[in-house]
Amino acid sequence: ADIDECQENNGGCDHFCRNTVGSFECSCQKGHKLLTDERTCQDIDECSFERTCDHTCINYPGSFECLCNKGYILYGLTHCGDIDECSINNGSCEYGCMNTQGGYECVCPPGQKLHWNKKDCIEAVKCLPNGKPAPQAQLTCSKNAGAEVCSLSCPSNALYQADSENSYTLSCGVPVQPDTLAPPIKQKARFKIKDAKCHLRPRNKEKHRDASRQSLQGGQFSCTDDCQVTFVNLKCDSSKKRRRGRKSPSKEVSHITAEFEMEMKEEEASDSCNVECVRERMKQKLQSAMRTLRKSINKQQFYIQFSGTEYEVAQKPAHLPDNAEACSTGQVLRDGKCVSCAVGTFYSGEQEQCVPCPPGTYQDTVGQLSCEPCPSTEGQGIAGAKNVSQCGGQCPAGHFSSDGFRPCQLCPLGSYQPEPGRVLCFPCGGGLMTKYEGSVSFRDCEAKVHCAPGHYYNSSTHRCIRCPAGTYQSEFGQKYCITCPGNTTTDFDGATNVSHCK
Repeated sequence: ADIDECQENNGGCDHFCRNTVGSFECSCQKGHKLLTDERTCQDIDECSFERTCDHTCINYPGSFECLCNKGYILYGLTHCGDIDECSINNGSCEYGCMNTQGGYECVCPPGQKLHWNKKDCIEAVKCLPNGKPAPQAQLTCSKNAGAEVCSLSCPSNALYQADSENSYTLSCGVPVQPDTLAPPIKQKARFKIKDAKCHLRPRNKEKHRDASRQSLQGGQFSCTDDCQVTFVNLKCDSSKKRRRGRKSPSKEVSHITAEFEMEMKEEEASDSCNVECVRERMKQKLQSAMRTLRKSINKQQFYIQFSGTEYEVAQKPAHLPDNAEACSTGQVLRDGKCVSCAVGTFYSGEQEQCVPCPPGTYQDTVGQLSCEPCPSTEGQGIAGAKNVSQCGGQCPAGHFSSDGFRPCQLCPLGSYQPEPGRVLCFPCGGGLMTKYEGSVSFRDCEAKVHCAPGHYYNSSTHRCIRCPAGTYQSEFGQKYCITCPGNTTTDFDGATNVSHCK
């Protein structure tokens, strides 16, 4: 008679044992494979396969999970598609909305600029009553024992990105909107630094202690208080240069490409110097500043200042001590790994560690070298603020004010506002009212019918309309349908879930 080997110790099988005539077979649970001993089951690491997930893959025993980057949503089990935020209530923008890969931008009509909340539009010239203008970048040059020293300070709208270990990009300020009446004054230049590597390092204080005393007498020239630059974009790239024939080691060469923009100040025009003349003067000032900058870069005396620390843009390899830390600027060593400083903190070159943003500032991007000043002047807010809304002093949802800060008014009847810090409330539309003031969502509008998922409310006909093909809505009582991610669409109308998008 046949012996059932599976009775004893499961036949030595890890997972399943199946008795056969005169023998037995082991098999494994889904997501596992049988090894050559025909007993042991091993987890299949699906993440080791090429292209299992579009973005991030996490392996679990017997299964795996795909995650998408910010601004993308999972459809199917493994695919990530860009979210069209503009289809979600116009991105909650006051005027226009432009979808981008992984994000979106609100846009304003000519003559208006984007409010700091990046959603509302305000008159281009209007200064907010208790909001302070963001301090601008400043290029300051001084002559020091016959050598030019230039320093670019970047007090707001700073963005630093290490592209690779030999290159980085940084920008400072906000580019002038192209549709303004007076186009900005622009200068682009490329500088070469021989025998140096692109690496933003805190300036060596010892070398310059005696120099800084002289600079006080040296005085500043060509570009004193008002070389305020509206926007700077700077890229540093290093490459090794092989020398032919000689056996000497290859040398690093770094290139810095810098773009400067200055806002044209029309109000400075007068009878003696009209707009064209003011423009010409500013242009000459910027050009002369660039000439000085070139001299300072040639002498490796160009520094960039973030939150009180001056950084050298590139160094000679000899400057790096043997035990130079392996992490790039903006990162610290944790458990043997280089980790970028988190949101709500910045990398302090002085302390070589991540420091929480002081109250009155915030930082919503990782690995930065400073924190952004909060838009309100009240100086309230918490230390370590991770975004503008943690800055404090803003109108809460259901409220609004002329600048988005307190004192605030409640949204009037027939309107609502889901977000803090806004300058307006959205109307319910179609003459609909809300039960009370200070409403925070379209659901507070007394719609004639309550629409089920897969539908949206049309406020002019007061009917529920099925979501058209290529869109979906998984919630009750909404007045829009969300466009399918990426290039996907649905096979039918009235879709209730992103999983219907293929």
